[in-house]
Amino acid sequence: MKIFDTKNIREADKTTITAQQITSYELMERAATEAFLWIKKHFADKETTFHVFCGRGNNGGDGLVIARLLHNDHYAVKVDIIEEAGSPTPDFELALKHLQESGININTDIAYPYEKGKLIYIDALFGIGLNRELPEAVKTVVEKINRSEAYVISIDTPSGLFMDKPTEVAVKSDYVLTFQFPKLAFFLPGNCEFVNKIAVLDIGLDKDFIANTPTHFYYIDRKEIGTRYRPVKPHAHKGTQGHALIIGGSYGKIGAVCLSAKAALKAGCGLVTTYLPKCGYEVMQGYFPEAMALTDGDTHIQKISFDFEPKAIGIGPGIGQHPETQEAILNFLKLQTKPLVIDADALNILAQNKDWLQYLPEHSILTPHPKELERLMGSWHDDFDKLSKMKAFSMEHKLILVAKDAHTMIVSGESVYVNSTGNAALATGGSGDCLTGIITGLLAQGYNPVDAAIFGVYLHGLTADVAIAETSMQAFTASDILQYLGKAYITIENECRQK
Repeated sequence: MKIFDTKNIREADKTTITAQQITSYELMERAATEAFLWIKKHFADKETTFHVFCGRGNNGGDGLVIARLLHNDHYAVKVDIIEEAGSPTPDFELALKHLQESGININTDIAYPYEKGKLIYIDALFGIGLNRELPEAVKTVVEKINRSEAYVISIDTPSGLFMDKPTEVAVKSDYVLTFQFPKLAFFLPGNCEFVNKIAVLDIGLDKDFIANTPTHFYYIDRKEIGTRYRPVKPHAHKGTQGHALIIGGSYGKIGAVCLSAKAALKAGCGLVTTYLPKCGYEVMQGYFPEAMALTDGDTHIQKISFDFEPKAIGIGPGIGQHPETQEAILNFLKLQTKPLVIDADALNILAQNKDWLQYLPEHSILTPHPKELERLMGSWHDDFDKLSKMKAFSMEHKLILVAKDAHTMIVSGESVYVNSTGNAALATGGSGDCLTGIITGLLAQGYNPVDAAIFGVYLHGLTADVAIAETSMQAFTASDILQYLGKAYITIENECRQK
């Protein structure tokens, strides 16, 4: 799914109005109706009370239409129009006229029934066009919303959230009902307190405009992932599914390479060989009998040498930073021509020796967490600066970055892909080792590097989404990623069949 900036979204609206021969108010009604239907589906209890906070622009107009539809459907509704929140637009005025005709009370101090879990605040103060700090009077309303115990639904975007610069004050939403496109700002780490969950509502914007308008940002949802999935062919055997090599491990860190190797095989490749120090040989053979094992060094890898040609190589999990290991990695990199998957201490070694980046094969995949990313490319001022630096780093070194975070982003040159799966259950040791194995296993099967990174991150996150229906976030471990990989695949396959 494409992620458009504010300019393109406005152009999409204008094109739709012209192409479909409708008015801007009719488009507003359409969008607000979709939001109303979502709200009605998820809050069917007619004892629920809705308090709608409206600005005076078009986002406030959306709120007024939603309030009218809720009122007409016999929900208890109160509407507050915040005078300091923008200047009235013609569509806002028309929405206000229709609301007044419905008989609903506006800006009254009447008490409404309150029962915890049955009070919903609807935030429609400002939309995506906000480009200045909130007026003090509006900040007071935002603070009231944020201090309340009500469930908060924001329309299109949390009010106060900037689309193209850092945000300090905004509504903290439980759910954002956004129209047609997800917004990049929703997924930036600095905005996590403002956006909990999102629903992207299709409001029928012009399909040709969407298809033909370029963007560098994409949201990887279940529809998008279906175009990248490569089912196993009926005549497949282990020789056609690819051979993955996982290089890693050191004394005390053999578990990392065990997890990574098993993840590679469970991701679907046909064969897995591990390359690890001798202290890990018996551990690997006992933990994961399906893997073959090559060894070097007693407690850490001292050189990397093997006499076969794997389809894909992942390096780094648990490998440590011993000087002999660093020298082994340098010599190994100088001989490589195929894309690698690089993680953990292999990334930290590269960060200490940035001139070694020149030896990485084009389209190699680096999977840093935030601190590893900072060591690799330096610090950043804010999330927007971070994005610019990631794209520049990817282009300069012709690499793919998998920037792990709550919303992992895959950066390939100018293109940025935002993952939609996963939850806080993945915040556990060994999770990254599993991701390295999954991506390596996909590369071994013949996925191109960009697709391997995108599909691997999606699949990895989906294991946690599937799992929390059966276990808690707190009890989830990296080994559970391996346990739920099969169910994650089944989920993807079922969604593909339903298309």
